Amino acid sequence: MSELTVTESRAEEGTAVSEAAAPERRSVRRRSGLPRAVFLGLVAIFMLTPLYVLVVNAFKPQEEILANPFGLPVGALTTRYLSHALHNPQFNIVRGYAVTILFVVAVNVLSVALAGPVAYVIARSSRRRYRLLLLTFLAGTFIPGQVLVIPVVYVLKTLGLMGTIRGFVLFETALTLPFSVFLYAGYIGTIPPTLDQAAAVDGAGRLRTFWKIIFPLMRPVVATMVILNTFSVWNDFVNPQIILGPGSGLYTVTTGVYAAVSQYSTDYSVVFPTLLLAIAPLLVFFVVMQRHIISGLTAGATKG
Repeated sequence: MSELTVTESRAEEGTAVSEAAAPERRSVRRRSGLPRAVFLGLVAIFMLTPLYVLVVNAFKPQEEILANPFGLPVGALTTRYLSHALHNPQFNIVRGYAVTILFVVAVNVLSVALAGPVAYVIARSSRRRYRLLLLTFLAGTFIPGQVLVIPVVYVLKTLGLMGTIRGFVLFETALTLPFSVFLYAGYIGTIPPTLDQAAAVDGAGRLRTFWKIIFPLMRPVVATMVILNTFSVWNDFVNPQIILGPGSGLYTVTTGVYAAVSQYSTDYSVVFPTLLLAIAPLLVFFVVMQRHIISGLTAGATKG
């Protein structure tokens, strides 16, 4: 009985000590998390300041921008400058939207159609040559696109595709393939091969198995690549400037903004509204697609 009493008293003492130390541990955690919160706050301010300057100055006249670029607009908020930028005779931004969206859709469709089946074959094969092929695609992600511009221009000129929509779409699609194949192959590797076997028993071929069974399960990773490819094509300036060129009459949002801004480089009441109109659709697209990615990943994590 005495030993039992001693054991119980020690347990009670340990519980009391643990309860007494709990507030101290929480205080230590709060103190240790404070530098991290401060650091993240400073990073957020540093990243959001250019966006703030862009948005605020898009609604201000030239005089206010030069006098106080960080201040809020004086007087009533007006969209007059956005309207002027939207109807700028030097650059039809609506047409720039249409051309850029055409490129984005074409590149994403071709990228999925080409990279998906290739990644499926690589992920489902145990042969060494397919692993080497995957490493080859991975190596392609380390090659800057600007390095390929000169040989690509030569090839496109030889094929008669220089300054054409087809030539630019093919080049942008080729830039997306290495990382797309690598990412798709890694994701397909997490899908049980028993699904392929069940489809084969039902008489489905490999191509049909991929598009009917495997591809619907790849929605999260496909959404991720669509976002990355969209940002890449939308923000690309060097490649459309060189491959399409001013002579083609085709301006993406970035090249068109460059043409409009360089013409009116001293008129900031044109520069800031034009830049805001250029990035606004991309920001909306990112917010919408980010929600779908998170929901898709959560659904995939809770299956089975």
